[in-house]
Amino acid sequence: MMAVAVTEEDALWSAVADPTRRRVLDALLEQGEASTTALAHGLPVTRQAVAKHLAVLNGVGLIAGRRRGREVRYTVRPERLDDAAEAMARVAAQWDRRLARIKRLAEAAQAEARIDSKHRQGERNE
Repeated sequence: MMAVAVTEEDALWSAVADPTRRRVLDALLEQGEASTTALAHGLPVTRQAVAKHLAVLNGVGLIAGRRRGREVRYTVRPERLDDAAEAMARVAAQWDRRLARIKRLAEAAQAEARIDSKHRQGERNE
């Protein structure tokens, strides 16, 4: 089996693709900072599941953890969130261009079909 290189952007997309991770990010944005336990209280998953999601988000740099006594408090890294938003905007722009091309091709095919249809009707009327 061939190994596939995962780019930083792919890892970022993978991290934010999970709805629970997005909820964790939302909770951190709302609270400013929180521990794993505090986040788990507001989510329908276990503390262990939240810890795993935090590890993924931390791995792509979207959050940072800071030890305070016995617990780790997590915060969102706004600069990395901005990077993520820019990456998503680039992909959205690429899809907009692709969809515009598909629309032009579909419209051209539809126009050609109308011309062919009129041509066939003209042949029948002769």
